[in-house]
Amino acid sequence: MADLAERYAAFVVEHSRWVVLAVLVLTALVAVGAAVNETESAGIGEFETDSEETAALEYVDERYETDDRIVAQVVVRDEGGDVLTRDSLLESLRLQQEFREGADRNATLAEEGFVGLENVVATGAVFEDRAAASEGQGPPDTSQPTLEEQITALESHSDEEVEALLADVLDPDAETHGGDPYEFLPSSYEPGSTSAESRITFVFQEGSDGASDASNDGSGTDETANDAAADETTEQAAYDAQVELETLFEQRFDDGFVFGQGISDEASSSAVGDSFAIITPVALVLVLFVLGVTYRDVVDVLLGLTGIAVVMAWLGGLLGWFEIPTSQLLIAVPFLLIGLSIDYSLHVVMRYREARNGTLEGAGGGGSAGATTDDGIETGIRRGMVLAVSGVVLALAAATFSTGVGFLSNVVSPLPAIQNFAILSAGGIFAAFVAFGLFVPALKVEVDGLLENRFGRNRAKPAFGSTPGPVNRALSSGVTLAKRAPVAVVLVAFLVAAGGVYGATGIDTEFNRADFLPQDAPEWAKSLPGPLAPGTYTIAEDVEYLGENFQQRGDGGKAQVLIRGGDGGGASDGSGDGNAITDPALLEAIEDARTGVDPNGTVVVRSDGTSAVDGPLSTLRAVADDNDTVATALEERDTDGDGVPDEDLAGLYDLLFEADAEAAGTVLERTDDGAYESARLVVSVRGDESAQDVADDARAFATAVEDGTADRGGSVTAVATGGPVTTAVIQDALLETLVRAFAVTLVVIFVFLTVLYWVRYRTVSLGLVTLAPVVAALAWLLGAMALLEIPFNSETAVITSLAIGLGVDYSIHLGERFVAERREHPTLESALSATVTGTGGALLGSAATTAAGFGVLALALAPPLQRFGLVTGLAIVFAFVACLTVLPSLLVVRERVLERFA
Repeated sequence: MADLAERYAAFVVEHSRWVVLAVLVLTALVAVGAAVNETESAGIGEFETDSEETAALEYVDERYETDDRIVAQVVVRDEGGDVLTRDSLLESLRLQQEFREGADRNATLAEEGFVGLENVVATGAVFEDRAAASEGQGPPDTSQPTLEEQITALESHSDEEVEALLADVLDPDAETHGGDPYEFLPSSYEPGSTSAESRITFVFQEGSDGASDASNDGSGTDETANDAAADETTEQAAYDAQVELETLFEQRFDDGFVFGQGISDEASSSAVGDSFAIITPVALVLVLFVLGVTYRDVVDVLLGLTGIAVVMAWLGGLLGWFEIPTSQLLIAVPFLLIGLSIDYSLHVVMRYREARNGTLEGAGGGGSAGATTDDGIETGIRRGMVLAVSGVVLALAAATFSTGVGFLSNVVSPLPAIQNFAILSAGGIFAAFVAFGLFVPALKVEVDGLLENRFGRNRAKPAFGSTPGPVNRALSSGVTLAKRAPVAVVLVAFLVAAGGVYGATGIDTEFNRADFLPQDAPEWAKSLPGPLAPGTYTIAEDVEYLGENFQQRGDGGKAQVLIRGGDGGGASDGSGDGNAITDPALLEAIEDARTGVDPNGTVVVRSDGTSAVDGPLSTLRAVADDNDTVATALEERDTDGDGVPDEDLAGLYDLLFEADAEAAGTVLERTDDGAYESARLVVSVRGDESAQDVADDARAFATAVEDGTADRGGSVTAVATGGPVTTAVIQDALLETLVRAFAVTLVVIFVFLTVLYWVRYRTVSLGLVTLAPVVAALAWLLGAMALLEIPFNSETAVITSLAIGLGVDYSIHLGERFVAERREHPTLESALSATVTGTGGALLGSAATTAAGFGVLALALAPPLQRFGLVTGLAIVFAFVACLTVLPSLLVVRERVLERFA
């Protein structure tokens, strides 16, 4: 292998011009991919996993009338004041009117459009006016009034009249038109009061019909693609309208907010842009400063930046050739490749400087650049580069393989975005090897030759950290510890690692969508000039306020419970005991479960103390308000007067379907022969809570329904499902997949290093010794995440793969250098000193620049970027510290053990 490395280096140096030209041509061909194929943006996405919860959700989607509308929420707030005044209600109606005046905006609204307390009160005012106008002329018109009629009626009423009307509407015993008024008021509202600090209005917009319907009708791929594109266009139009609604709202109200998926997406996108506007100049200054201190040479800095430009060109080309859609996760890849590129560049340049200064075996010692040896390779520049490249190319190749494996292991993830992340990272890592194992050495030979031959500038400079000084002393501290107490260093390192592993057992593994919402910038950032000043982001606080005060709409605020006959079990075909669904014990059990929910949990609790759960009984009551037949039947079947019917539920449900089949179809499944197969409950949950907490509470509710039915002699199975529940299942499955990928990565790298060192040096133990500091650093990282309360979920699990990739890279370079130095030095201590002072400077420069580049992401406004910067910065620091302290001590212990058992 040594001969192969030297022949490779000699070829690169001897044909340096052709190598530079060939790499540039290849880079151009790869970079063309960025222009040939346009990449689209995509979210991190979701995937399906086999589970009881996902099977239940599929069953619900197939058998029930589900709501696929997009919902935005408008919150009017006046802390310490009153938002139920005539002027405030009128202002909300005028906001609705202004929104509808935009044809494109109005086209996104569903049939319900805006639904709020202002509409309920104004509708009551219209009915009052109609009743007064038709007095003595027959029954008044009871059709739903238009928005213009609502505004006119409310304007014609005085403040006192509106308050009296509001008192009637909010009377707990009164019948209202336009919806339950209490769902528009906060949980702290006192029933019957005519004042409140906040209220909510729901905006229903047209959602996608779901491309899955088209995909199952045999219409063909093209039609399916067209339907999917149309659905995406419809959704985007709705999201754009939400952003416009937010602007209109801010022009009319001093306090409050609008929340919806479109606003969330817009805030996240803006936060990422503002974050990069802040951190890019900071990162650039830090990286250039560290590179300047490390290289102390402008030409070498420029050569390194040229190599990075080649890598970035490959990255853009690969993104296009593979048609990989961009996502927030891929933001990490450029930073990873820049860090790795700097690492590779430093090792090549510093080894070259050592060769030029005669500290490597056979170095030309800075001899004449024009002299030649028998093989035709010039001494000095060219001979120095041959020694440098042949000394590091195998380490670079091994680091490329191990780091690539570390990231490519994520390709087993069922999540497409993570698969793309793995593929793009691996391709970029290979590009870094091409750039700094081939292109930069050849280019440096040409540039240094030009500067020395044409301009007489001596390019022989000392390697960073190799000369006496504070850096040299700091690097040598690990060697000092290894000489004096290697066993103690190893024990302490792995005791701390054990503590990290123990702390990791209690680390939060929950996935919370609210954790991805941007946060407002600190005061110092807001004082930045002009384009650097970030916007104001309150969306995280808005979501928290929504969760604490209101019953939310939309998929993120709803869990579901699918109920089937007890012997139906989890059968996907829904077969079971239909009589169980019409057993009165089921409704009684549901009512008991509603009143027994923990008020401090994730299930929304209304002001009357019951949980916000909609099911067959609530639907019966809602339909009975407008249908006398259903109302009479409901009353007749309640023999004990507790509000829950206790006989002939099948007949009652039949009447419900006759009165309102659409409403009945949202909570009951009825077959063609009239049998009732299943029931569905919709549970309102807090959208700012973690998916795992919501899933736990939804499962507890389902269990309470099962147990309550069993206690009354019935038998049903109740399965919690819905968006948050399946998200929890998916995230847990994804985390498990990533952890397995970690284990596979470590095993593959260990086997690779073991084989590599056996083939090269006929030693088995060196692979284990090289990998041990990486494992220690990973354990330290998990412990730090536990202390800093950073969750270990599917997001950070991908990030921590950097700890493996970069840690192995550092260890390989140090281990390879130690083996080479051990052959040239008579004692173990001198070999260690030569290893650390020779390679440690490059490692320090690499770690400092990479940590600086990643660390500044902690200043970002987007929480995912903050976590990415913090976790990655810690990973790099821990990997460097483990490499410079633990690895030398392990090498000493290994040497002593081998001597004892030789």
